[in-house]
Amino acid sequence: MSDTVELTITRHDPRSAKAVADELVAVYAKVYDVPPYAGDPFFSVETYAERLTAAFDMDGFETVTGRTIDGTLVGYVHGVTLPADRAWWVSLGGDRPDDAVKAAQAGEVFWLRELMVLPSHTNQGVGRRLHDAMVAGRPEPWTTLTCVFDNEPARSAYPRWGYEVFGGRIKHAPESPTYDAMVLRPR
Repeated sequence: MSDTVELTITRHDPRSAKAVADELVAVYAKVYDVPPYAGDPFFSVETYAERLTAAFDMDGFETVTGRTIDGTLVGYVHGVTLPADRAWWVSLGGDRPDDAVKAAQAGEVFWLRELMVLPSHTNQGVGRRLHDAMVAGRPEPWTTLTCVFDNEPARSAYPRWGYEVFGGRIKHAPESPTYDAMVLRPR
């Protein structure tokens, strides 16, 4: 892996993220236009656009984008402050680390909802740089995410970045794929 791609990393609040929403959705469309996602209604561009639009109104929403020197958006990450009563989080019950449960109740857990990089820019450190910029700039000391259990290489990358898998596999909705829940403890 090489970190040779020069990136301009920008943080976006909901207002400025809405201004680039079409670009965000266009990146999603390219990233998820591969098997097993292509053709799956859960991963359709329209469904994602609805999820993204809904996220703009969630507490703590933020997006971090990465653009190449010519201004091309090549990847981004977005997330929100984890609601302590979020269904997928609660469904893990006693499998959640006790200290993470307390942190969520105090509003101290960031939920990394999406991280994506255009296929032409993978294996160049872009995802890691976007992730690290997002996490470093968040007020919450904890980070959690869910990753499709068979989504390689993402499923292997997160533990290398310090995440711990916890609990059983979950689904966000009946039509969604199966996910592993992960947590990144405060440093």
